[in-house]
Amino acid sequence: MTLSKKLAEYTVHLKYEDLPLEVVEFTKICILDWYGSALAGKDEKPVQSIKELVEEWGGNEQCSLITGGKSSIGNACLVNAASSHIVELDDIHKSSIIHAGTVVIPAAIAIAEAYDLTGKELITAIVAGYEVCYRIGEAVSPSHYYYWHNTATCGTFGSAAASAKLLNLNVEQIAYALGNAGTQAAGLWEFIEDGANTKQLHTAKAAYNGVLAAMLARKNFSSASKILEGRRGFFQAMSTEYNEEKITEQLGKQFKIIENSFKIHASCRHTHPAMDCVLQLVQEHNLTHESIQNIDIHTYQTVLDITDNPQPDSIYASKFSSQFCSALIAVNQSASLKDFTEESLHSPVIRELMEKVSVATDPYFNGAYPEKWGAKVEITLENGMKVKASTDYPKGDPENQAAKDEMVAKFSNMTSDKILHPDEEAAIIFDLENIKIKNWLPNVNYRFANQKV
Repeated sequence: MTLSKKLAEYTVHLKYEDLPLEVVEFTKICILDWYGSALAGKDEKPVQSIKELVEEWGGNEQCSLITGGKSSIGNACLVNAASSHIVELDDIHKSSIIHAGTVVIPAAIAIAEAYDLTGKELITAIVAGYEVCYRIGEAVSPSHYYYWHNTATCGTFGSAAASAKLLNLNVEQIAYALGNAGTQAAGLWEFIEDGANTKQLHTAKAAYNGVLAAMLARKNFSSASKILEGRRGFFQAMSTEYNEEKITEQLGKQFKIIENSFKIHASCRHTHPAMDCVLQLVQEHNLTHESIQNIDIHTYQTVLDITDNPQPDSIYASKFSSQFCSALIAVNQSASLKDFTEESLHSPVIRELMEKVSVATDPYFNGAYPEKWGAKVEITLENGMKVKASTDYPKGDPENQAAKDEMVAKFSNMTSDKILHPDEEAAIIFDLENIKIKNWLPNVNYRFANQKV
C-alpha cells in the first residue's frame, strides 16, 4: 500500500467520537489562536492586495472573508490564510517546522461553511489535517527546510486532508487529493532576503491548493499514486535526507495536534528561545539597557539561516532579526504586536543595544534541533559580571505550555478594540462542536464589531 493510501485510510476512519477530550479542547485552542491571528492581520497591506484581487475576480458567495463580505471557497482560502500568517503569531510544530493553523484551518472553515457542516466535523477534519502535514514535514525535515518553506509545501497536504475529510471522500479519492496536493507543493525561502510579501502568498496558495486537490478528487480526478515515495516524488525531489517511517509511525495511535506550539512573542519562532532567556535575565537581575555590555546567543544553525539580520529595515524584517528581537525584549520586557512599531524599529536605544548582540551556533542545540528549539544566552554587564540562562523549550511549547487563560489573553491582545466579553469568547470559541459553521465567521465578526469595551 502506498503512503498516500495509508494516510487516506487514517483520514477516512478518524471519527469525532474517537477523539479524547484533551484533543477536542486543544483543537479549539488552535482555532481560537488562528482566529485571533487572522483578525489581527486582516488590514495589513499584503492581505488587502489579495482581497482586492479576489474582488476583481468575483466568485460565488459561498464563504466568509475575514476582511468582510463573501466569495468563493477558493477565494476565501486565499484571503483568510494570508491574513492569519502575517503578524507572526500563528502556531508552529517543532519537528515538522509547520504553521499548520494558517493553512489547515482556513481551508477547513471554508469547506465547512460552504457545505453547512457542524463544529464536530470541523474539529475532526482539523485534527486529520494537522496529523497528515506534520507527519510529512517530520519525514523531510530539517533538510527540506533550507530551501523550502514547510508551511507552504507540507501544509498543502494538510489542507487537502482536512478538506477531503469534510467532503467525505473515500480512500481512493483522498489518495488522489494528496497526490495532486503534492504536485502543487511549493514555496521558496528566497523571499526572506527582501522581506517580500511572498510569505503570505505561501499560506494562501497552500490552503487554496489543498482545497482544489480535494474538490477535484471528489470528481475522481486522479493523481500520482506515489507522490511521496516515488522516484520523482516529494521526498526525492525536495529533501536531501528523509525518513519514510515518520509517515506511519504510531499513525492512528496518537494525535500530533497536541504537539503543537503557540507563539507568545509576535516574531519568527526561531527568535523565541533567545528572547525568553533575555527576558528571564533582565527580570531576574533587574537589568537596564545601560547596564548591558554584550548579549551572546548560542543556538542552532537555522536561527542564523533565517533570523541573522543585524540591520532590519522594516517592521516585518525586524520580526526575523534575532538581534532586534533580543534588544527589543531587553528594553521593553515585552514583544507583543504593540511592541513592533516604526518607533521601536528606529529607536536609538534598541539600535544601540542591537550592536551588542551576537548570534552563533552551538553543537548541543544544533544536534537537538528540530525536536528541541533551544538557546543559551550570556549577558555581560558593564561591571564585568556575567549572567546566563538557557532553554530547550520556549514558552508555548508542549513542554512549556501556555495555559488556556494565557491563550485567551493572547487572543484579546491580538484583537484589541474588537474584543468580546470573556464569557462570549468562551461561548463562541470553546463550544464550537455544538454549532453549525455556516455563517459563523461573519456572525463572530459582527459581535466583535459591536462589542463595547
